[in-house]
Amino acid sequence: MTTPTPINREIKNWQSRLINIATANSMEDGAHDLNHLHRVWNTAHVLLKEHAEADALVVLAACYLHDLVNLSKNDPQRHLASRQAAVKACAALDLIDFPSDKLSAVAHAIEAHSFSAGILAQSIEAQIVQDADRLDALGAVGLARLFYTAGRMESSLAHPSDPMALQREMDDKRYALDHIEVKLATLPPTMNTVAGRQLGEDRLEWLRNFRDTFVAEWG
Repeated sequence: MTTPTPINREIKNWQSRLINIATANSMEDGAHDLNHLHRVWNTAHVLLKEHAEADALVVLAACYLHDLVNLSKNDPQRHLASRQAAVKACAALDLIDFPSDKLSAVAHAIEAHSFSAGILAQSIEAQIVQDADRLDALGAVGLARLFYTAGRMESSLAHPSDPMALQREMDDKRYALDHIEVKLATLPPTMNTVAGRQLGEDRLEWLRNFRDTFVAEWG
Protein backbone atom coordinates (compact mmCIF):
# COMPACT_ATOMS: atom_id res chain seq x y z
CA MET A 1 0.00 0.00 0.00
CA THR A 2 1.30 3.45 -0.91
CA THR A 3 2.08 5.66 2.05
CA PRO A 4 0.03 8.89 1.95
CA THR A 5 2.06 12.03 1.42
CA PRO A 6 2.25 14.51 4.34
CA ILE A 7 -0.01 16.98 2.54
CA ASN A 8 -2.66 14.27 2.03
CA ARG A 9 -2.56 13.38 5.71
CA GLU A 10 -2.79 17.07 6.61
CA ILE A 11 -5.72 17.62 4.28
CA LYS A 12 -7.59 14.61 5.65
CA ASN A 13 -7.04 15.73 9.23
CA TRP A 14 -8.27 19.26 8.54
CA GLN A 15 -11.19 18.22 6.35
CA SER A 16 -13.24 16.70 9.18
CA ARG A 17 -12.65 19.76 11.35
CA LEU A 18 -13.75 22.09 8.58
CA ILE A 19 -16.88 20.02 7.98
CA ASN A 20 -17.73 20.41 11.67
CA ILE A 21 -17.53 24.20 11.33
CA ALA A 22 -19.63 24.20 8.16
CA THR A 23 -22.36 21.96 9.56
CA ALA A 24 -22.58 23.83 12.85
CA ASN A 25 -24.48 26.44 10.84
CA SER A 26 -27.98 25.92 9.47
CA MET A 27 -27.84 24.28 6.02
CA GLU A 28 -31.52 24.38 5.08
CA ASP A 29 -30.80 25.46 1.50
CA GLY A 30 -30.51 22.24 -0.48
CA ALA A 31 -28.55 24.01 -3.21
CA HIS A 32 -25.90 25.02 -0.67
CA ASP A 33 -25.75 21.99 1.59
CA LEU A 34 -22.87 19.77 2.68
CA ASN A 35 -22.95 17.86 -0.60
CA HIS A 36 -22.39 21.14 -2.42
CA LEU A 37 -19.31 21.76 -0.29
CA HIS A 38 -18.03 18.25 -1.00
CA ARG A 39 -18.54 18.74 -4.74
CA VAL A 40 -16.76 22.11 -4.73
CA TRP A 41 -13.79 20.57 -2.93
CA ASN A 42 -13.72 17.52 -5.23
CA THR A 43 -13.69 19.79 -8.28
CA ALA A 44 -11.06 22.04 -6.71
CA HIS A 45 -8.94 18.96 -6.04
CA VAL A 46 -9.05 18.18 -9.77
CA LEU A 47 -8.07 21.75 -10.66
CA LEU A 48 -5.20 21.63 -8.15
CA LYS A 49 -3.53 18.94 -10.25
CA GLU A 50 -2.53 21.53 -12.86
CA HIS A 51 -1.40 24.06 -10.25
CA ALA A 52 1.18 22.48 -7.99
CA GLU A 53 2.11 25.94 -6.69
CA ALA A 54 -1.29 26.39 -5.04
CA ASP A 55 -1.73 25.88 -1.29
CA ALA A 56 -4.15 22.95 -1.04
CA LEU A 57 -4.98 23.67 2.60
CA VAL A 58 -6.09 27.21 1.78
CA VAL A 59 -8.24 25.84 -1.04
CA LEU A 60 -9.70 23.15 1.21
CA ALA A 61 -10.65 25.64 3.94
CA ALA A 62 -12.22 28.08 1.48
CA CYS A 63 -14.19 25.31 -0.25
CA TYR A 64 -15.79 24.14 2.99
CA LEU A 65 -16.34 27.54 4.58
CA HIS A 66 -17.31 29.75 1.62
CA ASP A 67 -21.03 29.51 2.40
CA LEU A 68 -20.92 30.17 6.16
CA VAL A 69 -23.08 33.18 5.36
CA ASN A 70 -25.54 32.29 2.61
CA LEU A 71 -28.17 34.87 1.74
CA SER A 72 -31.01 34.19 -0.68
CA LYS A 73 -30.67 35.38 -4.27
CA ASN A 74 -33.29 38.07 -3.78
CA ASP A 75 -31.74 39.42 -0.58
CA PRO A 76 -30.54 43.02 -1.14
CA GLN A 77 -27.45 42.27 0.96
CA ARG A 78 -26.44 39.17 -1.05
CA HIS A 79 -23.41 40.91 -2.56
CA LEU A 80 -21.99 41.26 0.97
CA ALA A 81 -22.46 37.62 1.98
CA SER A 82 -19.01 36.40 0.90
CA ARG A 83 -17.26 39.14 2.89
CA GLN A 84 -19.35 38.23 5.93
CA ALA A 85 -18.56 34.55 5.38
CA ALA A 86 -14.82 35.31 5.23
CA VAL A 87 -14.93 37.14 8.57
CA LYS A 88 -16.90 34.32 10.17
CA ALA A 89 -14.59 31.68 8.71
CA CYS A 90 -11.42 33.35 9.99
CA ALA A 91 -12.88 33.67 13.48
CA ALA A 92 -13.82 29.97 13.48
CA LEU A 93 -10.44 28.89 12.08
CA ASP A 94 -8.60 30.91 14.70
CA LEU A 95 -10.41 28.95 17.42
CA ILE A 96 -9.12 25.62 16.09
CA ASP A 97 -5.52 26.84 15.64
CA PHE A 98 -5.57 26.92 11.86
CA PRO A 99 -2.21 28.29 10.58
CA SER A 100 -2.50 32.03 11.11
CA ASP A 101 -0.28 32.83 8.13
CA LYS A 102 -2.89 31.28 5.83
CA LEU A 103 -5.96 33.11 7.16
CA SER A 104 -5.75 36.09 4.83
CA ALA A 105 -5.43 33.78 1.83
CA VAL A 106 -8.49 31.80 2.94
CA ALA A 107 -10.43 35.03 3.49
CA HIS A 108 -9.62 36.31 0.00
CA ALA A 109 -10.61 32.99 -1.60
CA ILE A 110 -13.95 33.07 0.21
CA GLU A 111 -14.60 36.73 -0.62
CA ALA A 112 -13.78 36.26 -4.30
CA HIS A 113 -15.81 33.09 -4.88
CA SER A 114 -19.10 35.01 -5.09
CA PHE A 115 -20.45 36.02 -8.49
CA SER A 116 -22.58 38.80 -7.00
CA ALA A 117 -19.70 40.27 -4.97
CA GLY A 118 -17.73 41.01 -8.14
CA ILE A 119 -14.35 40.63 -6.42
CA LEU A 120 -11.37 39.75 -8.63
CA ALA A 121 -9.70 36.48 -7.63
CA GLN A 122 -6.07 37.55 -7.34
CA SER A 123 -4.43 34.38 -5.97
CA ILE A 124 -4.31 30.97 -7.62
CA GLU A 125 -6.11 29.55 -4.58
CA ALA A 126 -8.96 32.05 -4.97
CA GLN A 127 -9.11 31.34 -8.70
CA ILE A 128 -9.42 27.60 -8.11
CA VAL A 129 -12.16 28.02 -5.48
CA GLN A 130 -14.04 30.47 -7.69
CA ASP A 131 -13.89 28.08 -10.66
CA ALA A 132 -14.93 25.07 -8.57
CA ASP A 133 -17.92 26.86 -7.07
CA ARG A 134 -19.08 28.17 -10.45
CA LEU A 135 -18.72 24.75 -12.04
CA ASP A 136 -21.24 23.40 -9.55
CA ALA A 137 -23.82 25.74 -11.11
CA LEU A 138 -23.32 24.06 -14.50
CA GLY A 139 -24.19 20.60 -15.81
CA ALA A 140 -26.77 18.17 -14.44
CA VAL A 141 -26.32 19.02 -10.78
CA GLY A 142 -26.28 22.71 -11.62
CA LEU A 143 -29.58 22.26 -13.46
CA ALA A 144 -31.14 20.57 -10.43
CA ARG A 145 -29.89 23.39 -8.22
CA LEU A 146 -31.30 25.95 -10.67
CA PHE A 147 -34.85 24.55 -10.50
CA TYR A 148 -34.61 23.91 -6.76
CA THR A 149 -33.72 27.56 -6.18
CA ALA A 150 -36.37 28.75 -8.63
CA GLY A 151 -38.96 26.79 -6.68
CA ARG A 152 -37.88 28.41 -3.42
CA MET A 153 -38.23 31.80 -5.11
CA GLU A 154 -41.62 30.82 -6.56
CA SER A 155 -40.47 31.38 -10.13
CA SER A 156 -42.21 29.74 -13.12
CA LEU A 157 -40.42 26.99 -15.01
CA ALA A 158 -40.47 28.93 -18.27
CA HIS A 159 -42.41 31.60 -20.13
CA PRO A 160 -45.73 30.04 -21.21
CA SER A 161 -45.55 30.96 -24.90
CA ASP A 162 -41.99 32.18 -25.56
CA PRO A 163 -39.58 29.97 -23.54
CA MET A 164 -36.61 30.89 -25.78
CA ALA A 165 -37.27 34.65 -25.35
CA LEU A 166 -37.46 35.25 -29.09
CA GLN A 167 -39.85 38.20 -28.68
CA ARG A 168 -39.22 39.37 -25.12
CA GLU A 169 -36.48 40.32 -22.71
CA MET A 170 -35.16 37.45 -20.61
CA ASP A 171 -36.13 37.54 -16.93
CA ASP A 172 -34.57 34.79 -14.83
CA LYS A 173 -36.29 36.03 -11.68
CA ARG A 174 -39.65 35.10 -13.20
CA TYR A 175 -38.66 32.18 -15.45
CA ALA A 176 -36.18 29.54 -14.34
CA LEU A 177 -35.21 28.45 -17.86
CA ASP A 178 -34.01 31.98 -18.67
CA HIS A 179 -31.27 31.58 -16.05
CA ILE A 180 -29.30 29.32 -18.38
CA GLU A 181 -28.58 32.19 -20.78
CA VAL A 182 -28.86 35.13 -18.36
CA LYS A 183 -26.18 33.84 -16.00
CA LEU A 184 -24.93 30.30 -16.53
CA ALA A 185 -23.81 30.88 -20.11
CA THR A 186 -21.58 33.71 -18.87
CA LEU A 187 -19.64 31.47 -16.48
CA PRO A 188 -17.30 29.40 -18.73
CA PRO A 189 -15.51 32.48 -20.17
CA THR A 190 -14.86 33.71 -16.62
CA MET A 191 -13.06 30.56 -15.53
CA ASN A 192 -9.50 31.18 -14.39
CA THR A 193 -8.05 27.73 -15.06
CA VAL A 194 -7.73 25.85 -18.34
CA ALA A 195 -9.37 22.74 -16.89
CA GLY A 196 -12.14 24.83 -15.35
CA ARG A 197 -12.88 26.52 -18.67
CA GLN A 198 -13.06 23.19 -20.50
CA LEU A 199 -15.34 21.66 -17.88
CA GLY A 200 -17.49 24.77 -17.94
CA GLU A 201 -17.90 24.69 -21.71
CA ASP A 202 -18.77 20.99 -21.66
CA ARG A 203 -21.38 21.46 -18.94
CA LEU A 204 -22.89 24.51 -20.65
CA GLU A 205 -23.28 22.52 -23.85
CA TRP A 206 -25.17 19.86 -21.84
CA LEU A 207 -27.42 22.55 -20.35
CA ARG A 208 -28.25 23.99 -23.75
CA ASN A 209 -29.08 20.54 -25.09
CA PHE A 210 -31.42 20.09 -22.13
CA ARG A 211 -33.00 23.47 -22.83
CA ASP A 212 -33.66 22.55 -26.45
CA THR A 213 -35.34 19.29 -25.39
CA PHE A 214 -37.34 21.12 -22.73
CA VAL A 215 -38.58 23.71 -25.25
CA ALA A 216 -39.58 20.99 -27.72
CA GLU A 217 -41.67 19.31 -25.03
CA TRP A 218 -42.98 22.63 -23.66
CA GLY A 219 -44.76 23.21 -26.95
